[in-house]
Amino acid sequence: MQSIEEISGEDELIRLLLKRQSELNSLLEVTRAINKNISTPVLIQMLEVIMQNYLQVGRLRFLIEHEGSFICISSYGGGETESTKSLHNACKKLKTKVAAPLTQQTDSLLKNYDYFIPFFHKSKPLAYALIGEFNTTDEMLNNDLNFIQTLINVIVVALENKKLFRERMESERFKREMELAQEVQNMLIPLRFHKDSSVEIGAKYFPHQNIGGDYFDFIRINEHEFMWCIADVSGKGISAALLMANFQASLRAWAVVEDDLTNIVERLNQIMLRNTKGERFITLFLAKYNARTRKLNFINAGHNPSILFSDGEAIPLKLGTTMIGAFDELPFLNQGEVDIEPGTLIFNYTDGLMDYDVPTQKTWDEDKLIDFVVSNGNLSPDKFNQTLLDHLNLIVKGKPIDDITLLTIRIF
Repeated sequence: MQSIEEISGEDELIRLLLKRQSELNSLLEVTRAINKNISTPVLIQMLEVIMQNYLQVGRLRFLIEHEGSFICISSYGGGETESTKSLHNACKKLKTKVAAPLTQQTDSLLKNYDYFIPFFHKSKPLAYALIGEFNTTDEMLNNDLNFIQTLINVIVVALENKKLFRERMESERFKREMELAQEVQNMLIPLRFHKDSSVEIGAKYFPHQNIGGDYFDFIRINEHEFMWCIADVSGKGISAALLMANFQASLRAWAVVEDDLTNIVERLNQIMLRNTKGERFITLFLAKYNARTRKLNFINAGHNPSILFSDGEAIPLKLGTTMIGAFDELPFLNQGEVDIEPGTLIFNYTDGLMDYDVPTQKTWDEDKLIDFVVSNGNLSPDKFNQTLLDHLNLIVKGKPIDDITLLTIRIF
């Protein structure tokens, strides 16, 4: 016949086995939910149900790391409304990587809880849990604490994996966006070299990163007229590339139906405003040449002045207006006109040519660029561009901080 102690021991063993079975079932449910990629709020709700109804935890504060700070994603029990910042500061002061009792704490916040459970990845804290009003027996205390730690650790790992998955998806989306922007931008670059009876063109384009904001174009209007443009849009990426694609389409459309450059620039300004609501702007240099009259008309819209070289003299072409896309009506708009002698060279560039990651005022500025044009203006456009780049490699000990575009034109 069994003694009372033996019966009591068997009952305790059965209760322990049933409890372990319930713990395994709870973990299995949480794991299944994680595998189904259940939302974070539902996952936290499952945690709270297990903590309250099964483990008899009357108070919980669960903080996780998020973008360099901590947020509280689960909070129940207790009448206090502690701030997340005060909770985080209190947890940091404990300086322990293992579960610890809080019964001896004198901190006014921590003394409201029974146990502190931290979660680390190597030396980086990922989450903190504060539990209070914990209704358990001395015999089951270690078992329950281990289970709580296991349960919350599973959820912390799941949340970390969700975050890593979002970051990977964001990285893939950004990579694809850059690929699309690069494809769009490559379609906007019309040529690197061109030569016919009236004009020779050499162009070089170096984006600062994979995607830049520079643009240039050459448009043959008819057998005796052509137009070119060099521009720089504010911003980078797919939005800047699409904006430039729209700008190119608008420019080419108006170039064949509108003779006056002033009207073209005014229309481009209105198109930019409609598309960007004043949040982006474009600087540009736009020129049109007539081989019969040998007249060059141009407008500089807030861009680096193109440099005209003829008969040993270099002249910056500054006349024009401000950037487009910034004002409902351009505050001033002036069109320049120049008679072109055979053999004239016109050098167009974007501001990346003048901006480097080290101070360059003593070695490189607009005046020195003009001197370079005077010294090398008789070279072919392609040779001129390469000589300029070689020259910069020698005198400037730094890297450009923006895109560089060189568009050099010789008019015969």
